[in-house]
Amino acid sequence: MKIETGLFDHMVLQRNIMDACDARIEGICDAKGPVTARVTCAGKVVRGFASVQVGTASRGRFKAKLKGLAVGGPYDVELSIDRERVCVKDVLVGDVWLLAGQSNMQGCGLVPEKPLPVNPRVRAFYMNDEWAPAADPIHSLWESVDPVHAQLLGGALPPKPAKGWGVCPGPAFGAEMMKITGVPQGLIACAHGGTTMAQWSPKLKGEGGTSLYSAMLRRFKKNGAKVAGMLWYQGCSDAGPVAEAVYTQAMKEFIATLRRDCGDARLPVAMAQISRTVNLASDAPQYWNGIQEQQRLLPRHIKNLTVVPTVDLALDDLIHLSGESQYILGRRLTKAMHALRNGRKSGLPPIEFNGVKVLPHREWSVVEVTFKNVAGALISAGRPSGFSIINSEGRSCVFDTKVSGQKARIFTTVSPVELRKGWRLHYGYGLNPFCNIVDGAGRSLPVFGPVWLGPPISTTSLIQQFLVSDYQPGDGGLKRLKYPEDMLALHFRKIAFPGLFCSMRNEISTHGGRDEYFFYACRISCREHMKIMLMLGHEGPAKAWIDGAEVYYGPEGRVPASPGKGAGKVVDVAPGEHEILVALDTDRGKGCGIFLQVARCDLTREQVLSPTKFYAMPEIL
Repeated sequence: MKIETGLFDHMVLQRNIMDACDARIEGICDAKGPVTARVTCAGKVVRGFASVQVGTASRGRFKAKLKGLAVGGPYDVELSIDRERVCVKDVLVGDVWLLAGQSNMQGCGLVPEKPLPVNPRVRAFYMNDEWAPAADPIHSLWESVDPVHAQLLGGALPPKPAKGWGVCPGPAFGAEMMKITGVPQGLIACAHGGTTMAQWSPKLKGEGGTSLYSAMLRRFKKNGAKVAGMLWYQGCSDAGPVAEAVYTQAMKEFIATLRRDCGDARLPVAMAQISRTVNLASDAPQYWNGIQEQQRLLPRHIKNLTVVPTVDLALDDLIHLSGESQYILGRRLTKAMHALRNGRKSGLPPIEFNGVKVLPHREWSVVEVTFKNVAGALISAGRPSGFSIINSEGRSCVFDTKVSGQKARIFTTVSPVELRKGWRLHYGYGLNPFCNIVDGAGRSLPVFGPVWLGPPISTTSLIQQFLVSDYQPGDGGLKRLKYPEDMLALHFRKIAFPGLFCSMRNEISTHGGRDEYFFYACRISCREHMKIMLMLGHEGPAKAWIDGAEVYYGPEGRVPASPGKGAGKVVDVAPGEHEILVALDTDRGKGCGIFLQVARCDLTREQVLSPTKFYAMPEIL
């Protein structure tokens, strides 16, 4: 009599909603007839299990169902068919988890000076198909039963590593989950380093563990085909132009198939957002960040899935989390999984990006980012770091960051209007960012971005040649000023200004501080129908018109002026020529000039970011 699936020495059986086991056991035998079970715990027979029929045997095989053993143990289980017997020792009942993905789930961290204590009630199903207390490394590839692990390594299993290597998040997850739930934990190790979603494809369900998915499925079935959920860390090997483009779809197919094969349409999944890498000379940063962003958004596409950030954690080499970081990740995965399974009453889910505002700050702007699920308040060790605000050329405009409560305030060197010109917000931008913002529970912000800070626009260069009118007597400001009825009476003269700021300071200074205003005029030509707006910076109150229709009024002129500080109304213009007129109040000698450019506002992000600029822009005449 030999058990093939469902019950082995030292294993953890998955509990049901009644906090008891419901284990299906199969094997081979010579005898036939009823299968009976006798169960003891600490040398005493468990009530109801002195000798209970649990199955039948015929034609050289038996099937049994062991139901009703309460959470806990350890139990010794003796199965018998006539005179054939098999005794399974030291069995626990609790929660069992699949651990899958690539190297950071396999575990490449160095064992810290204070290693995680081995908990006899947290156990692993090692890759030699044997259960034992979970002690790193639990992914024992060098003794793997499934041939796929040798195939992926060129046909031979790796040598056993030196002591002190191989920490993964599993044992820390199990220890923390047992602390929270009070029940034993089992970990089924299935990961393999350097693997892609294509290699994990459920379409490769070869028999005998000849693919990663089939090997995981075999190990799942061998242990009774019941688990509480899955932990997943994968994505680094998909950070390239082809695989990154289909990552979300590949994950959707993977999880959907896994849930069907597990017989659980809501099987909970807690996954890690990939961390960072140093000097990786393979793919551009946008693909790495693209995987991270897709992972952040996966809960929108896959129900009952949660994503845990890792970008703040330390590494032990170019890409692998340190042993201490793996302990932290294990505890983060525990809290995320516990909240996913039991709701907010059991704890907060991982921190999530919740929104962004662009606010004026002096002559520049501050970007205020709000998060949800923050425990306590956001904090950092030292100056808060990790945010980037970049434009299409990759230039950054951030000079400081402050955090408090659930908000981060990012201070920039550009105006609110300027941020509309294709600037994007990121946290954790690039391959190896320094990110140190966490909440009161020590949980990191997620990597995210790009988040566009306004609709995409493209602007002309700053206009430097105008027709400038004579000075007109003022009326205490421009509030009541209308578009002039007689343009010829204003006696315009052409001036080509030497700088980008079109200043009349020298002339105005000779006027003795009189209350006056004057006009700048120019014309543009549009080759096609488009939406445009004026972007101004001005020293002195200003008002502007396009084709006689008022589009801007700025009663205060900032000193010094900065380009793009003010934005006019967006207007539709037809193909052809159009007039722009700007009135500037001299503010009794304090006002002196303008910055002016024209923005096109009906473009897509792809058009704005394209290096070829395959769209028409207003032409300055």
